[in-house]
Amino acid sequence: MKTRKGLLLACTLALTGCSGGDDAGSSGSAASAVRGVTDAEIVLGSYTDLSGPTAVWGVGATNGARMRFDEANAAGGVHGRLIRFVVEDSAYQLPKAIQASNKLINRDNILAMLLAVGTPMNNAIMPQQFRAGVPNLFPISGGRQMVEPFHRMKFTQRGIYYDEVRAAVRHFVENEGKQRICIIHHESDYGQEIVDAVEGQLVAMGMQVVARTAHKPTESEFTAAVLRLRKAECDMVAMATVHRDTILVLDTARKMGWEDVAWVGNNAAYGQVIADHESSEGYYAFTHMAKIYPDDDKSPAVQAWWDQYVVLHGDDPGLAAMEGYRAADLTLLALENAGRDLTVDGLIKGVEAITDYTDIFGYRVSFSPEKHGGVRESVLSQVRNGRFVVLAEAVSY
Repeated sequence: MKTRKGLLLACTLALTGCSGGDDAGSSGSAASAVRGVTDAEIVLGSYTDLSGPTAVWGVGATNGARMRFDEANAAGGVHGRLIRFVVEDSAYQLPKAIQASNKLINRDNILAMLLAVGTPMNNAIMPQQFRAGVPNLFPISGGRQMVEPFHRMKFTQRGIYYDEVRAAVRHFVENEGKQRICIIHHESDYGQEIVDAVEGQLVAMGMQVVARTAHKPTESEFTAAVLRLRKAECDMVAMATVHRDTILVLDTARKMGWEDVAWVGNNAAYGQVIADHESSEGYYAFTHMAKIYPDDDKSPAVQAWWDQYVVLHGDDPGLAAMEGYRAADLTLLALENAGRDLTVDGLIKGVEAITDYTDIFGYRVSFSPEKHGGVRESVLSQVRNGRFVVLAEAVSY
């Protein structure tokens, strides 16, 4: 039986058969010689979660992206080429993601990877993907590795957890008067990123973490952890949690009667499933976008988008659909900027030329040759009466 490490190595090596070097297809090629580009179409790909634990993100983002690509194709495509968007299900499993990316790169010959789901998956796949000359556009991950270290083929339209949490700490100290900052976090790379962010921001402000507790992602009992934080008299707790453990932590605090504390999460712990729980009342989250509700006032463009999504999918669009739609729109704009003589280098420069973009939802994104992280501000929301209410829309990093 193969070890987990051996399985990962074997799966990763499956990608090494990809053709091309770091700059494959990046300059001076005729359209017919550029991977994923013919006279008639442009092929883009995505490995995502359509059936696993993060399928709410994979399905929604895929639906949103397809909706925008279909709109573009109906209008004639980009410079006379239609978009073909090939999506493979990873079920949020690393071996399946590697297998899917191998197919997309070697068989489908995609021009670029779009909306790839998962920090571990992106981290494992990007090196081989880049050797094949395939850019990574707008992955569904808030990990710093999506933009650090800088690589010409990495672009993100998401807020990075590290930046979001630093902004959150600064906001609550400077604007809410919080002085005793604590952390509850996963024992994982994700958890360590939140710890680094809180500690980094506090050091910059001449402060330090008062208390912290760690737990496994599968943990279900938080009495001791919450009691420790309460005894430390924390007045803000930064949470490196996801949906299930966020709810359990807040349930535990509510049962203890501990209410004079701000519980603050990020993109990974932002979802209606949290807001639906009574114990989540008052919980805060810093995110790159805010959820839209059916009865919210909407611009004509957003209302038309909302209505069309409901017609196509029989359900209200969530945050993932918003993110997918914007990713596709940014990709189309980059392809438009690149011109008819499309190359990988042209696509990269096309994204870098998006310097003053506002999506239909009102959020700003910008890139440059030196900056491939498109978002530099967060939305602060709070759970009130079972829904996330926006308190501030442009909390800058």
